[in-house]
Amino acid sequence: MTLEEKINNTGSTSPGVPRLGLPAYQWWQEALHGVASSPGVNFSSSGNYSYATSFPQPILMGAAFDDALIEAVATVVSTEGRAFNNANRSGLDFWTPNINPYKDPRWGRGQETPGEDPFHLKSYVNSLIHGLQGGQDPAVKKVIATCKHFAAYDLESWEGNYRYQFNAIVPTQDLVEYYLQPFQQCARDSNVGAAMCSYNAVNGVPSCANDYLLQTILREHWGWTNDNQWVTSDCDAIQNIFMPHEYTQSREQTVADALNAGTDVNCGEYFQQHLPAAIAQGLVNETTLDQALVRQYSSLVTLGYFDGPSAMYRDLSWTDVATPASLGLAYTAAVEGITLLKNDMQTLPLDIASISSIAILGDWANATTQMQGNYYGIAPYLHSPLFAAQQLKNSTGNITVNYGSGPTQGNPTTDSWDIPLTAAMESDVIVYLGGIDISVESEGMDRYSLNWQGFQVDLINQVCAMGKPCILVSMGDQLDQTPFISNPNISAILWAGYPGMSGGDAIINLLTGKESPAGRLPVTQYPTDYVNQVAMTDMTLRPGDNNPGRTYIWYNGSAVYPFGYGLHYTNFTTAFASTENTTASYEISSLVQGCNATHQDLCSFKTFPITVTNIGQKVSDFVTLGFITGAYGPSPYPNKRLVAYERLHNVTSGSSQVASLPLTLGSLARVDEQGNTVLYPGNYALLIDEPTQSVLNFTLTGSSMILDAWPQPPATNATMNRKSKSVDDQSWF
Repeated sequence: MTLEEKINNTGSTSPGVPRLGLPAYQWWQEALHGVASSPGVNFSSSGNYSYATSFPQPILMGAAFDDALIEAVATVVSTEGRAFNNANRSGLDFWTPNINPYKDPRWGRGQETPGEDPFHLKSYVNSLIHGLQGGQDPAVKKVIATCKHFAAYDLESWEGNYRYQFNAIVPTQDLVEYYLQPFQQCARDSNVGAAMCSYNAVNGVPSCANDYLLQTILREHWGWTNDNQWVTSDCDAIQNIFMPHEYTQSREQTVADALNAGTDVNCGEYFQQHLPAAIAQGLVNETTLDQALVRQYSSLVTLGYFDGPSAMYRDLSWTDVATPASLGLAYTAAVEGITLLKNDMQTLPLDIASISSIAILGDWANATTQMQGNYYGIAPYLHSPLFAAQQLKNSTGNITVNYGSGPTQGNPTTDSWDIPLTAAMESDVIVYLGGIDISVESEGMDRYSLNWQGFQVDLINQVCAMGKPCILVSMGDQLDQTPFISNPNISAILWAGYPGMSGGDAIINLLTGKESPAGRLPVTQYPTDYVNQVAMTDMTLRPGDNNPGRTYIWYNGSAVYPFGYGLHYTNFTTAFASTENTTASYEISSLVQGCNATHQDLCSFKTFPITVTNIGQKVSDFVTLGFITGAYGPSPYPNKRLVAYERLHNVTSGSSQVASLPLTLGSLARVDEQGNTVLYPGNYALLIDEPTQSVLNFTLTGSSMILDAWPQPPATNATMNRKSKSVDDQSWF
């Protein structure tokens, strides 16, 4: 390639090099929860390739705590992505998943993530990457996954702070133990093909120009050094380095800083526009440009992109898109994630035989695309709760469904209230489906309140005061359910998030007992006042003067519903094996000396079998959660930390199943102020379930030992600004 041809192919829309037979390629495809509308994905207007399977948003799939489900979902997505590519309707790299931990309930993009807990995110993303790429290190990758947004990105627009210019000030301890954990899993442990650097700066340096993050940590410390692994910027994040971050003195220095730091692909055109002058000025070498292009195009080689029609996966076609099995999986994903929060007097499941009419109310009652959230594609169908309710039958025939949407997010006036009030009066059972949607929370838009909107509270209280079973289905992201928990007129509450194309079917089948709920909240549900206690811009995790603590790990207040909470239609007990030593002691040096893994935090500690018994009457799944707690390592001490989980399926009445909870040395370790992962002596407790049902105590003795020594950031990282330095000063690199 000539220099001009090289530079022309540094953007997300690459023209290729026709004279060399290198085809044009679009690097930007989306597939957050199914092949999605995006620059590189082309849905036809009808017929073949006019739709793809649309799964629930990750926040609801995260509530399933089912890694096998996530790998199955990702396998469908990669199969359908390959089929679209074979029809020249998509590229083969997808800019998914969003794996930023969801620590603040106001974040508009929390719905795109599996939740707030770093271990949960690591387990989720490992399964997702394997399903997308076709395994840990396949001979031919199925598609390329892209872990985003690297790093410490969880703010859109809040009180004059915008993601394009926000400088996230993060202590090293918090950065290592929380914000970077999912990305460590992606790069070091799951062999992801690509990563995306974020809009924000981290400790003074824009992420896409941050060689400490992109080179020292991502590539060197985590060993993410294959020639086929590349970093793309978020869209126009390269330009943002110059303005509004005002980090560099010139546009030429901007693109040089980004390329030198390790950003290989520019989503946008800043590279193409300003690299010629940057190279001419000696700010970046052509060999660095070559390295970026080698990374990009080598990744296409790993996909068999240039191997012709006989290449692996080239036989996938339209017949492999939205198959009956895939559609069934979308339904299962919604069922597994929906979470039961309240069920007074065992109102649920509803006894269909005794019901002749049901009211389906609220602005989510007839939801279709609302159920998909954001980053979605065209679905083969969208079954709303209303549609699903209209399919209900009992021994006497169809059940009468009285529908009333009432006020909406965009029109909360009382003009439309008569319809839902009348529908409720004419029905035996009332189901209200409300909450928030992407008109309230989305990319570019954070929330300021955790309250239910006043018009919804008013209407819900009116219809539920009619003396009938009244069920509230909370849609969208988390809201403070306090007004409804203590209201005796509200019989039950479910959280159903953004449940995807089969969301209505899943909700109605759970309400009527065809399915049993077993989802667990993947985030803490905070009281309304939480938003007044801590600024969104405060990135620290531990409680302090103006911070009650972030996530269930550090929050020192009373949650409305805690992380991991979820009810069932039956009751379960949990127990450790009777042979388990309740006073076991382990010497730290012996544990570490017996470890042969490349990364000592991955060395096995012990696998704990947990017997789960269904002592109720209904068959149900059960999510076995294992948390570690204890006063060891640096203070303050976390409340508890999730270290293992397993979802058991179809535990029948009176029967038991055994969950296996494997713990590693990293499960026990803490992170010190320098970012080192350390195994400390002290008293530990393994807690089972939320709320805790079973406890096992054990002790680690001896001297503390470092499992992972963290590379220290530059001494001036927190105040770094290229504008204050000469462009010839290369001390940043």
